[in-house]
Amino acid sequence: MKTYRTIQGDTWDSIAFSFAGNAGFMTPLIEANPDYTEVVIFPAGILLQVPDISVEAASTLPPWRLEDEES
Repeated sequence: MKTYRTIQGDTWDSIAFSFAGNAGFMTPLIEANPDYTEVVIFPAGILLQVPDISVEAASTLPPWRLEDEES
């Protein structure tokens, strides 16, 4: 798990986007920092815990890979 020190004006979705590339990471980020769930816009200097980002593997193979799997 990493840590992140907020800068003035940070929001949950902006922090999530900066770490994971999308705002969908906001939920795990909030869950890792329950003391700050009521904060909408952060002041500078809050230390947040940033959980590891899980990368989901594709559930299907592309057609060109299916041929290799069947061989």
